[in-house]
Amino acid sequence: MGGKESKKARTSTELTAKEIDMLKANTKYTEKEIREWHAGFLRDCPTGKLDKKKFVDVYKQFYPQGKADSFCKYAFTTFDANNDGTIDFDEFLLAIAATSQGDINDRLEVAFEMYDVSGDGQIDQKELANLISAMYDLVGEVDRKGDREPKKRAAEIIAKLDVGGDKKLNKQEFIAGCKNDAVIRRMLAPNV
Repeated sequence: MGGKESKKARTSTELTAKEIDMLKANTKYTEKEIREWHAGFLRDCPTGKLDKKKFVDVYKQFYPQGKADSFCKYAFTTFDANNDGTIDFDEFLLAIAATSQGDINDRLEVAFEMYDVSGDGQIDQKELANLISAMYDLVGEVDRKGDREPKKRAAEIIAKLDVGGDKKLNKQEFIAGCKNDAVIRRMLAPNV
C-alpha cells in the first residue's frame, strides 16, 4: 500500500505531455515556459499543491506595489477548481494566465466569477464595492476619495449599467461597464 501512495504522490508532481498540451492550448505559454513555471512551482510547493498562504505569497511577486491578500481571498476560491483547499499546478498556471495574459474580456470574466460571491450570476453593489477595493489593493491604488471611493464607484457603475433595473449586474453588464471604466480597465489590462 505504501508503494501506491508514493507513486500517487510522485504522479501529482510530474508534468505529463497531456498536461503540457492542455496548458499550451489554454495559455500563451510555450512548452519551455510551462516547464520553467512547473520547476518553480515545485521548488515552492514540493508536494505539487499550493495552499492559500503560499498563493498570496506568489501573487505578491506579480503585484509588489499592492496588497494581494483581499484579491487572493476571492481568487483562491475561484481557482481551486476541484474545491480541495489547494491549487495544483494546472489550476495555478491557468489562474496566472487568466489574470495576466488574457484580453480584457477574459480578465473581466474571471473577475466576475471571483466576485459573484453568492454564485447567483449577478453582482450586487456590495460585491462590486468589495471587488473594486480588492483591485485597488492589488495594484496599490491609494486614491479612494470622492469619485474613486469604492462604494460610490460601485453605486455609479450599477446605476449606469444595470439594464435590467434589478440593481445588480449580470456578466454582460459587468464586462461592458468595467471596459468603460478607465481606472478598472487600467488595473486589469494596462496595455489596452
